[in-house]
Amino acid sequence: MSTDKTMTADEAVSRLESGMTVGIGGWGSRRKPMALVRALLRSDVRDLTVVSCGGPDVGLLAAAGRIRKLVAAFTTLDSIPLEPHFRAARQRGELELMELDEAMILWGLTAAAHRLPFLPVRAGLGSDLMTAGGLRTVTSPYEDGEEFAAVPALTLDVALVHLNRADARGNAQYLGPDPYFDDLFCEAAREAYVSCERVVATAEFAPAGGPQTLLVRRHCVSGVVEAHGGAHFTSCVPDYGRDEAFQAAYAEAAADPAAWREFTGRFLSGDEGAYRAAVADFTGEAA
Repeated sequence: MSTDKTMTADEAVSRLESGMTVGIGGWGSRRKPMALVRALLRSDVRDLTVVSCGGPDVGLLAAAGRIRKLVAAFTTLDSIPLEPHFRAARQRGELELMELDEAMILWGLTAAAHRLPFLPVRAGLGSDLMTAGGLRTVTSPYEDGEEFAAVPALTLDVALVHLNRADARGNAQYLGPDPYFDDLFCEAAREAYVSCERVVATAEFAPAGGPQTLLVRRHCVSGVVEAHGGAHFTSCVPDYGRDEAFQAAYAEAAADPAAWREFTGRFLSGDEGAYRAAVADFTGEAA
């Protein structure tokens, strides 16, 4: 049996179905699997439950009406505090939100990765997260009798993540300062699709990062997509930083329906090659 899991972004997305629970890796406007998100926008998949430390992935899917429910601790563009399409969708009541804090996201994914129904956590106790998220409590069975928030497992049908390097078998490496929760997204999912800046031979993984950077393992990866610039316009350090000029244009267009139609026509109406060409034109204009 072939161990080569390489495929295109469109082939990966063709395996998704409407109504699924999809986890999207990265963090805010950092190392988001944007090429996979753009492929998802080209598909007919909708009515999704999305679990994400949200950024423009959530914004684009919300703007296209693809999200039924969002599970998130935040949705930000980092240098722009609140993702504009997410804000508009929430103000219009277009999606359901289960708001958790970062620790709850961490433990919810960990519970799913370990096939547990929930994990206890102190985070959130005494806050509105308990009622807004519909969370329950659990009491320690030991002498302490302490009460904890019982965070349900965030079991995913599919995970989409972007890393710096991957091999054809599905091992993947991050080279930036933080793994975010990408490994847990993959382990919490029934299927996981990893896009990367470059597919390399296993022996060619960058040694500078050390073995701890090889967090995503082939046993939980269903497909590998080579997508140079696949996190654009978010950052993918050290390969490239966030495209702040493009992000500002994105946020500005989001504020006006006519401007957004023009933006989508220019950047999101074709395939990934057309997107890259349009971005190159924009970069030349911005310079």
